[in-house]
Amino acid sequence: MNWQKNAVVYQIYPRSFQDSNGDGIGDIQGIIQRLDYLQDLGVTVLWISPVYDSPNDDNGYDIRDYQAIMTEFGTMQDFDELLEAAHGRNLKIILDMVVNHTSDEHVWFKTAKQNPSSPEHDYYIWRSGINGQPPNNWQAAFQGSAWDQATPGGDYYLHLFSPKQPDLNWENPKLRLEIYQMLRWWLDKGVDGFRLDVINLISKDQDFPEGTPIPDGTRTNGSSFFMNGPRIHEFLQELNQEVFAKYDILTVGEAPGVSPEQAILYTKPERHELDMVFQFEHVSIGDGPQGKWNDYPWTLPELKRILNRWQVGLEHEGWNSLYWDNHDQPRAVSRFGNDQEFRLESAKLLATTLFCMKGTPYIYQGEELAMTNVKFADISHYRDIETLNAFKELTTVYGWTTQQTMSAIYARGRDNARTPMHWDGSQNAGFSSGTPWLEMNPNYPSINAQNAIADPNSVFHHYQKLIALRASEPVIHTGSFQMLDLEHSSIFAYLREEGSTRLLVVSNFSPQLTTYSIPSEFCQQDTQILSNNYPEVIRLEPAVTLKPYQSLVVKTQKEVR
Repeated sequence: MNWQKNAVVYQIYPRSFQDSNGDGIGDIQGIIQRLDYLQDLGVTVLWISPVYDSPNDDNGYDIRDYQAIMTEFGTMQDFDELLEAAHGRNLKIILDMVVNHTSDEHVWFKTAKQNPSSPEHDYYIWRSGINGQPPNNWQAAFQGSAWDQATPGGDYYLHLFSPKQPDLNWENPKLRLEIYQMLRWWLDKGVDGFRLDVINLISKDQDFPEGTPIPDGTRTNGSSFFMNGPRIHEFLQELNQEVFAKYDILTVGEAPGVSPEQAILYTKPERHELDMVFQFEHVSIGDGPQGKWNDYPWTLPELKRILNRWQVGLEHEGWNSLYWDNHDQPRAVSRFGNDQEFRLESAKLLATTLFCMKGTPYIYQGEELAMTNVKFADISHYRDIETLNAFKELTTVYGWTTQQTMSAIYARGRDNARTPMHWDGSQNAGFSSGTPWLEMNPNYPSINAQNAIADPNSVFHHYQKLIALRASEPVIHTGSFQMLDLEHSSIFAYLREEGSTRLLVVSNFSPQLTTYSIPSEFCQQDTQILSNNYPEVIRLEPAVTLKPYQSLVVKTQKEVR
């Protein structure tokens, strides 16, 4: 099996990871300082969110110069030092790469704006307005129209996100060559791959049809015309042929709105596109008319049905990426676990449930410490553009109360994941000697890496054990997957099987004691308990009683005839 499928990936959000110079902003030298910690955890790949030169409208996902480092993060010399230091510890590095759009301060867009006759003008998507209105009714992800005028009275340019993030025109072969050359430059430097931001949006329906009105009448949805667009696979196959196939790298594409059937098209090796994609179906559970801000209640059977669909759908073709959270999602233990009385137990349960599925697992910084969501006093404490725009829209357009809106932000806002990393109990959690760019989560004196490393029963050490377990049990990588009791309201159980080896993973997603009937072959004398998130020994019986948020991995061997 290739290293990409065996990898355990750790995502670093540089701005919030470690500040080395006291300016309150995490930086590349800070990452270097913490490489021994990451090596000790046992991960094999570091995914680093954008460090390129950027005006930071969307925290670096608006790139001004693809081949320069943001001054706040350091220099290219610092990056080269990071690459060498990581490789010296057998840690690979993949970069977060944004090629759906650039910053409006990129030299291409500045030239395009100044000179409509320039070649760079066709690097972006321009259309004439209709009766003084935008070319169509598509809406941007960060609210408002997806179209803006670069100059008063001029043509409109498309931006599926912020107005400062104009979309690139992948229909232009010259632009594609520029992108390929830039990607090869990074790979020749020694980078081990890319996480490709919203990569399934790069192909747009060139008729730019009107979007479908959302039932409440306040918004429209044009996503069917730019998600998984008409030339997406052609573009990715060309990208693979011109760049990816020439290197031994990991490629993972962020792909909102993709189905398991579509994911096979992106990730089936014979199609030569990507190694894996990030799907959003499970993290979108509970969404409503206002997207994630509704945060409706959901049930465990609903979550299991989604994850089962992906495990079964990609079991024989394609490949899954496994994750609970990232820089765009709330903290996993707050979203899917119990971040109050069972924080440690439920965080371990989530890790166990995820790590034994088929796919490549991802850990977001602080997840190994069971860091939690944060509740700042009011909207002035938040920095995320999506959150700030949503607060304005929800309170003015939809008439939500401030309290209702803040509750939604507490549950699902992106700054939950972006509060600085908790290293120890000192001021600012050891993140910075200065004033952090985003306030600390006030629970850092108790929830931090120093405490976790000192405690043999911590979530950190549980992750270490799970990473070792994945390395020692081939069945986790290549075995079949079978969900058990799909409709059970509190138990998440599944089997992994290959040859004579059978694994049972059973997790109690409940704050109550729960009795569950396990298959009889897992109650034999030679059965091994490979993982238990409680320190007490458990006896396996046909009807086993699981403690709140208890999670077990059990192994048995069967006769092969």
